[in-house]
Amino acid sequence: MTRMAKIELHDLEIAAAIGTYGPHDVVPDAHILDLTLTIAPDLVKVPADEMALVFDYDPLIERIDQIARSRQYETQEFLITQIIAACASFDQIMALDITVRKRPVLGNTGSLGVRLILDADDMATLRSS
Repeated sequence: MTRMAKIELHDLEIAAAIGTYGPHDVVPDAHILDLTLTIAPDLVKVPADEMALVFDYDPLIERIDQIARSRQYETQEFLITQIIAACASFDQIMALDITVRKRPVLGNTGSLGVRLILDADDMATLRSS
């Protein structure tokens, strides 16, 4: 069995403006990010309590916030693409699972999301292009 470690970020409300809406459309009041990062186990099982030994996810979260606030997006898919590019800039991230969802969808209920899972080969391809 291959050893791996995960960093999981769930239910992060991001300040993204996504879509165009007509007068009778349901306009989402929140866009929510779920992100699971696969990293080397050595970045979690560490010999000492030192930040230098672990993956510091704060710069990534700051970058995601910048991306979300940077413009009006037509689609969740393009926002996800931009976040994936940010993730690919961190060599420690070997793979990822990302979902962006909006709520509500209909009658003040529901959430609707887009999810993409990229493995190590996918991340290598992103980094080489």
